[in-house]
Amino acid sequence: MNVNPATPDVTIAIFGAAVRPDGQPGATLRHRVEAAIRFGRQHANPAFIPTGAKGRYGDAESVVMERMLAAAGIPPAAIRTEQTGTDTLSSAIAIKRMLPPGATVHVCTSAYHLPRCMLLMRLAGLRTRACPPPPEPASRNVRLRWYWRLREIPAVPYDALLMVWQRVTGKL
Repeated sequence: MNVNPATPDVTIAIFGAAVRPDGQPGATLRHRVEAAIRFGRQHANPAFIPTGAKGRYGDAESVVMERMLAAAGIPPAAIRTEQTGTDTLSSAIAIKRMLPPGATVHVCTSAYHLPRCMLLMRLAGLRTRACPPPPEPASRNVRLRWYWRLREIPAVPYDALLMVWQRVTGKL
């Protein structure tokens, strides 16, 4: 993998997820980073933007992801950590501010979360592509799976309206 941070051939934004009480990445976070690494390895010069602020436990989600990327052999020059995003909307706004106007970003997150992230990034003015999402663990509780999916129903229009408001008011 050739890494020249000035000219990445693909930019991959990894949306955060919970860090466990022991400071280790939760399963969702780990799966998202693994998916980003798999996708990045298909490219000659990937750049990674792990995003997520400090939650209840351990370091910021983005810092935990940065360590995972480094442990997988991703050079520090290919990682631009974003530590202010406290939710999906604020992460999308922060990513937008890190990239040049009209940039293309590949969104890496869980399958249930991908439509909202893609929409927010597009509304922010970025060209977006999806990274193949991580496979959903078969062992995951069916009720929990549906909880996360159904939670996206009100979140998509709510966050979309807030993103449009950011653009209309010139805050983005």
